[in-house]
Amino acid sequence: MKEDFAGVEPAIYKSGISVPYHWWAGETASRFFTAIRDEQKFVGVKCLKCGKVYLPPRKTCPTCFRENEEWVELSTEGEVVSFTVARRQFAAMPKKAPVIYGLIKLGGADTAMLHMLGEVEPSSVRIGMRVCAKFSENRSGSIMDIEYFKPV
Repeated sequence: MKEDFAGVEPAIYKSGISVPYHWWAGETASRFFTAIRDEQKFVGVKCLKCGKVYLPPRKTCPTCFRENEEWVELSTEGEVVSFTVARRQFAAMPKKAPVIYGLIKLGGADTAMLHMLGEVEPSSVRIGMRVCAKFSENRSGSIMDIEYFKPV
């Protein structure tokens, strides 16, 4: 049975929720975040079977299904392999819109990590653009210890 809603104005509700939570990041992510916080450097893991270097590090190689045990230091510089611009403000965005999010492939890594770009206008970002990490002054052991990546 189909109801007729002609002439009925839809109800729109605006709300905001806060759902704070904590969890253990595990050994692999903990080592990654600790290196950023304490040494302002990036570490990834290398699969000893296929040779791929993963950043962010993964406990298990998704290609070989082998546990990754070799840690490697990576460059703080890399290139933008893809990007998007968020022009609408959302509560989860740590900065005011527009925010540029990029997939950054750091030197020495075979995979890219997602993070924000800064010190660049959205119209100037290009795939292949060289960038480097700008670390936050006050670091706490999270991905936000990287304030953003900026053009080299």
